[in-house]
Amino acid sequence: MFNFTYNIPTKVYFGDNQLSNLGKEIKKFGKKVLLCYGGGSIKKIGLYGEVIDELKKENLEIFELNGIEPNPRVTSVNTGANICKKEKIDVLLAVGGGSVIDCTKAIAAATFYEGDAWDIVTKKVPVINCLPLVTILTLSATGSEMDAGGVISNLETNDKIGVASPLMQPKVSFLNPKNTFTVSPYQTACGAADILSHIMETYFNTTGSMYMLDCFMEGMMKTVVKYAPTAMKEPENEEARANLMWTSSWAINGFARACQKCNWSCHPMEHQLSAYYDITHGLGLAILTPRWMRYILDETNSERFKNFAVSVFGIDSSLDNMTASLKGIEALEKFFFEDLKLTKTLTELNIDRTHFDIMAEKACGNGVLKGFKELKKEDIKNIYEMCL
Repeated sequence: MFNFTYNIPTKVYFGDNQLSNLGKEIKKFGKKVLLCYGGGSIKKIGLYGEVIDELKKENLEIFELNGIEPNPRVTSVNTGANICKKEKIDVLLAVGGGSVIDCTKAIAAATFYEGDAWDIVTKKVPVINCLPLVTILTLSATGSEMDAGGVISNLETNDKIGVASPLMQPKVSFLNPKNTFTVSPYQTACGAADILSHIMETYFNTTGSMYMLDCFMEGMMKTVVKYAPTAMKEPENEEARANLMWTSSWAINGFARACQKCNWSCHPMEHQLSAYYDITHGLGLAILTPRWMRYILDETNSERFKNFAVSVFGIDSSLDNMTASLKGIEALEKFFFEDLKLTKTLTELNIDRTHFDIMAEKACGNGVLKGFKELKKEDIKNIYEMCL
């Protein structure tokens, strides 16, 4: 039997009219708050004003860090950490999507380090302490509102690296589907691809799974397939937005990964794409994932691929393993490139093979990427080539 430890200490307020609890939750951690957000969309939708009002009700002292980028930069992490040190911040409040939350997690750790935050991201120094973090989610995608990790980019070195620690886990997260009503069809589609990839990276693993967890993951994947197109066509469809939001959180909060031992495959490859070309993470995953599936599919793993095809896309279960598997991949491609209307190739994004060699080397850690099927540098280059 599998052995694992499961612990998600994040308190979640899900649904409308829950921000009335914001001030009292933050006050538990102190008086000085650093409010972190992105390009200002939270002001356009009125969320910024609501947040400020709730914080003022508890007489909290508010500081701000705005302009956090998609694919958040280590420069923003250093800026935020410097504010925290100077102002003696007690608690962080991240309002936005995964990029804002990831950046704020890194700020929480970097506040207790006197050097460059990149040392923490690259694991040259350990995470020794973190400021408490509260989040308000505005985009269903990364699941960062309910996990202990984040991804930070360094434009100077063309690196995008994940950093994680139990100390970085949000203490409280506010999830209101209505805060995602104004998310564009494109970003909704990219977010859906990201959610689906998180589940698939876990579903395709070398150590097997529990039947219960397989059913759970298949149900989440079916949820994304069902509701993402609806949310794109009907942006204020609360049922669709709520299903995507809650699936986003549970796709990567550790529950489904209880039995997984192997590494992920598509995420390390995509991190190189967005590190070098700053593309949207979910888009890169949508382009890569079907090609990765086609590249690694063989008779030794076709049963798992068939299970995916039958359970998620309703492919005929009477078909042989390889035929069903290929039809499942075709169905996934249709979902990404027709239903979600995402760009199909790297060429359409003006990306060529210039950096494929170094990207592949970084993706496999100068050795072997030990995922569902082991990939060497040349394998990864071949998959990038398939994406052109």
